[in-house]
Amino acid sequence: MSSILLALQFFTSLPVRKELPLGKNEVSGMYIALPLIGGGIGLLLAGTAMVFSDFNSFLAAMLILIAGIIATGGLHVDGFADLGDAFFSYQDREKRLTIMEDPRLGAFGTLSLLVLLGIKVGLFMEILGMKHGWVLLVVVPILSRAAMVFYFVTTETAKQSGLAYFFKQHFLRKRMVAAAAAVSLLTAVGVGLLYSSLGIIVVALLTLIIAVLFYRSWTVKHFGGVTGDLCGAFIEGMEVLLWLVLIIYLSFGI
Repeated sequence: MSSILLALQFFTSLPVRKELPLGKNEVSGMYIALPLIGGGIGLLLAGTAMVFSDFNSFLAAMLILIAGIIATGGLHVDGFADLGDAFFSYQDREKRLTIMEDPRLGAFGTLSLLVLLGIKVGLFMEILGMKHGWVLLVVVPILSRAAMVFYFVTTETAKQSGLAYFFKQHFLRKRMVAAAAAVSLLTAVGVGLLYSSLGIIVVALLTLIIAVLFYRSWTVKHFGGVTGDLCGAFIEGMEVLLWLVLIIYLSFGI
């Protein structure tokens, strides 16, 4: 129970006002529970889509977007904006890390955020018109968070301080990897069974693997490793990529 509460405390806007233990079992359990939290957020998105299905598709998509931001407290989009500011500063690694820690939002962060949110609205509009579109709203937040666990576990921290570094010292690697792999596989298989498609299972899992490997290499090169902001940015980018890939696959039967 402590692990679930930790996941809610650190990765959602729910007010868990309780001091919780942060031992290896609890921290590992928090990351293991993260895809389940993603499922809860996905159900919120799907529920919002169903409630407002009779609205104009743009308005419904905006409401789905707002529901997701409220659920996470804007934590992940903030990380994406910070990544935009830092990367497009074209400074060295240390300066980029300093920029990401700056609470102020710059021009590149603003532009990155607008592009991200605009793409999400467009994707939601497409999903609203798809058969079983609600399924994509539920499973993508699960898969993106499971993939983030892989990324976090396999990447060294960029700094020797901060929450990411602290959590790195307090988790059970094999347990987290096994749980994330099981959740990813079961979720992908579930989607494949619903759509009666073996291909979608392969496509979803390959997208996860390729994205994790690419992002890991990219962040090590440009930032020296993983940070909390980079994890948040990964979740946002992974969601967009997965929704886009699955929409294309289901729309064109590739």
